[in-house]
Amino acid sequence: MNNTTATPAFPSWADVAPTLVAVAAGRAPADLVITNCQWVNVHSREVLEGSQIAIAKGRFAYCGPDATHCIGAATEVIDAKGQYAIPGLCDGHMHIESGMLTPGQFARAVIPHGTTTMFTDPHEIANVLGLYGVKLMHDDALAQPVNIFTQMPSCAPSAPGLENTGHELGPEDVAEAMAWPGIIGLGEMMNFPGVINGDPKMLAEIAVTQNAGKTVGGHYASPDLGIAFSAYVAGGPADEHEGTCEADAIARVRQGMRSMMRLGSAWYDVESQITAITEKGLDSRNFILCTDDSHSGTLVNDGHMNRVVRHAIECGCAPLVAIQMATINTASHFGLERELGSITPGRRADVILTDDLKTLPINRVIARGVTLALEGELLVGDTTFQWPQDVRDTINLGKHLEAADFEIEAPKGANTARVKVIGVVENQAPTKALKAELEIRDGLVEGDQTKDVCQIALVERHRATGGVTNAFVSGFNYKGDCAVASTVAHDSHHMIVVGTSRRDMALAANRLGEVGGGVVVFKDGKELALVPLPIAGLMSDAPALEVAAAADKMMAAMAECGATINNGYMQHSLLALVVIPELRISDVGLIDVRTFERVSLFDEVEP
Repeated sequence: MNNTTATPAFPSWADVAPTLVAVAAGRAPADLVITNCQWVNVHSREVLEGSQIAIAKGRFAYCGPDATHCIGAATEVIDAKGQYAIPGLCDGHMHIESGMLTPGQFARAVIPHGTTTMFTDPHEIANVLGLYGVKLMHDDALAQPVNIFTQMPSCAPSAPGLENTGHELGPEDVAEAMAWPGIIGLGEMMNFPGVINGDPKMLAEIAVTQNAGKTVGGHYASPDLGIAFSAYVAGGPADEHEGTCEADAIARVRQGMRSMMRLGSAWYDVESQITAITEKGLDSRNFILCTDDSHSGTLVNDGHMNRVVRHAIECGCAPLVAIQMATINTASHFGLERELGSITPGRRADVILTDDLKTLPINRVIARGVTLALEGELLVGDTTFQWPQDVRDTINLGKHLEAADFEIEAPKGANTARVKVIGVVENQAPTKALKAELEIRDGLVEGDQTKDVCQIALVERHRATGGVTNAFVSGFNYKGDCAVASTVAHDSHHMIVVGTSRRDMALAANRLGEVGGGVVVFKDGKELALVPLPIAGLMSDAPALEVAAAADKMMAAMAECGATINNGYMQHSLLALVVIPELRISDVGLIDVRTFERVSLFDEVEP
């Protein structure tokens, strides 16, 4: 399998091979030559001092000790002054929508951090706008000066029967998308029970992808590494990123999968798994680094794949191994080893110049042979891709919400209520299924701030049903009267409202209905912060700095409401993800993901 799909604006190797050969042989001048660099060769895992690199037509032509024979009168020469030249960084699994940005704005945010290739799964917008939304993401991605490959979403809804989305996708949609120029494979197969049980629809999607010679992404969010896991692997997924411990990483590579270790805004799963390499000595070429979900504040303030690589090194990984896991390993996994992921002849000329392999300062970023960023400053202009107006009207609440919509009636005759509570786990995607004894006042069950239990509600926003599902959540530590609402609610992307005050919950929900989606924080009846996300209620086409500033204000407002959890917004956004254990909320009700069943909010009561 060798996917070498190039964007329409970028020539294939075959288109430019005669020129590359001529430049390497000294018969034609290069467009660019980098001299006096330390060439980080990820194929041989070594650093070659005193190297020179020649680039022509956006690809590497010559890599070796002396490229003077490639230099002509018009050749640009960059003296690296002894800096390391490493391949542009690749993110093996991510969702652009989690950055709150469109593909174009996301690219502009991460280019200065050295990311030149992304493998993206737009299943967030797929749940809202279906194949139409996926095509828009795909087309925007192709317009960028870096490599953004799209994985066709596999699961909308992620768990059929346990949630309702704005649109559904099926095998026929997957088959259509496989012919698009930027599609690299199938997005994460989240319906792992469906695969394990031989669901014909899921297996058909996988078959269509494999018949197209493309890669199937995995998502196995279960601690069961026995027969169920073996059945899932047999179903075709080739990688997996939901691992949280060393045993997960080991099990995946032993079964022939690539283990993707993620560091996102709130997912810290590298340190707990990288010991499979650093202590157990497993072959590192079967491991890949990724981000999965990074919001705009993280991108602007902390970085992207450079942040992940640095973190892996801090966790004890050798720098060259960490760089391999963010370059050649990723390219090889997607069948693109001959196209990108290394500084070697014929590949796309994506290269970073850096002073240090451990701290990884990003001094210069070259993509497809063009310098796009220098010393953290973006040098490339914005793309001309325009998002249509019809994607800005997707919040359909069906009615004006009142405080009464968030009331939870107590069982008749009860003095107190024993309820199930969604327990947020800091820095991890899974939740805990907790229980709490709560007071009843005037026939209504009340949250308890002393126990860190507040209300959560899912407000249906796709079909204007006016439906509201109410439950309880713990982990945010909110105090006083407050509420946080978001139309980013993986993966069905209804509206999630968490709060201590039913009045503020209604205010927050209605506010997002007014602005067309986003994230808003209310306290004592007043709006503290708003992040408008008008495109599908998921993204903004404003510059990353602007969106990040609004996101920073939103995070500060959550802290003002009492939140102490790291990146609590990301935890908030995953509370409806009904394919990751243990307890979640959907428009259908409260979902126990351990059994994939709807359960009663009240303990020991059937739904």
